[in-house]
Amino acid sequence: MPVSEIAKPVVFDAEKYKKTTRTQWDSAAEAWDRWNPLLNRWLGPATVEMLDLAGVQNGSKVLDVAAGAGEQSITAAKRVGPAGKVHITDISPGILKQAEKRCNEAGLSNCTFQELDGEAVGEVLNPNEYDCVMSRVGLIYFPDRVKALKGMHQVLKPGGKVAAITYATGPKNPFFSEPVRIIRERADFTPPAGAPGPFSLGDPEVLRKEFEAAGFKNVQIKSVLAPVCVESAKECVRFEKESFGALHTMMAAGKNSLTDAQKEQVWLECEEALKKYEHHNKFEGPCEMLVATGTK
Repeated sequence: MPVSEIAKPVVFDAEKYKKTTRTQWDSAAEAWDRWNPLLNRWLGPATVEMLDLAGVQNGSKVLDVAAGAGEQSITAAKRVGPAGKVHITDISPGILKQAEKRCNEAGLSNCTFQELDGEAVGEVLNPNEYDCVMSRVGLIYFPDRVKALKGMHQVLKPGGKVAAITYATGPKNPFFSEPVRIIRERADFTPPAGAPGPFSLGDPEVLRKEFEAAGFKNVQIKSVLAPVCVESAKECVRFEKESFGALHTMMAAGKNSLTDAQKEQVWLECEEALKKYEHHNKFEGPCEMLVATGTK
């Protein structure tokens, strides 16, 4: 075979990925806001566990990195009270506006907002300022997680804690991993080597090593079951279709150019695959999260 015909490996472009991510979350911002009640039911208990393990209390100063629509930010802001502060950041200005709207509706005056790449925390924010830096289901999507964690370490006060929620491995999260598998197969999409993804920190030891590589001590990791409970598999897929922009990116980036009709067929296939989690006219999608903390 001529050299020119040999398939070249796909090289991961971190900057392009970040631009795509920003666009994805801007597009999904309204949906994340609309699905906020589900997010609260689904991730609320893990969020409380995270804040407990991080020692967030009245008067604490908290930085939320990759905050999304800010539901967990509001939980933290209510806990720290008027004497505390929650600085809410995200790479997407669109979704950050939704977080600000939510905080204003809740009557919270102890929240501030900033568009910020999570990997630039240490370059932009003041050192030794926060009691806790948290990131709920955000760290997994950073191209350079250790850089981001080092920045978080830098802005923490001595003795302060980092706290993160990540997905456990794919097999423990079939509500999401099954649609990911189906979409990748139908679109013929293979992620570039080194690309981040939802299950990139699903192994507790990988998570622990990255925290320790950034300088954190006393790393603790706790598993929390967080089933996705909705009316049906159809509703679960609708939630993912409207809110998880990465799924649409996989469809568009694969070798197979899917028509709109074919894309709809893929979503129906995802729905069919998840029907096994329907019982007694309810859907309960298995999901396991990891709650990790480390101390500066």
